[in-house]
Amino acid sequence: MYDSGMSVSVSLTKSPTQVATFATQFKALGDPTRLDLIMNVAASAESEACVCDLTPDTGLTQGTVSHHLRILVEAGLLHRDQRGKWAYYSLTESAKNILASLNLSLAVIKNGASGC
Repeated sequence: MYDSGMSVSVSLTKSPTQVATFATQFKALGDPTRLDLIMNVAASAESEACVCDLTPDTGLTQGTVSHHLRILVEAGLLHRDQRGKWAYYSLTESAKNILASLNLSLAVIKNGASGC
């Protein structure tokens, strides 16, 4: 009935810790704002962005954007680098792998210079 000619396999060899990590990452990406932030970081110059660059496009306050970014950092999807008073975010290898597995290309139009 559902045979499409393709074989599908599911690997159940992941450790409980790894499964919990994946669940946390997918939960973080399940929020539209956070998914948009990840994609904006991926699209930014040198694949890193300052919180001041990410805030205007969201329509949210800087505090709310920072909250979403913190969740992404805690999920292991973004790396945070403090430079003076500004925090810069870049994708982790885990985030790059997830985006690639979803066929979301990181080769997108790059944004202009930082507004910070």
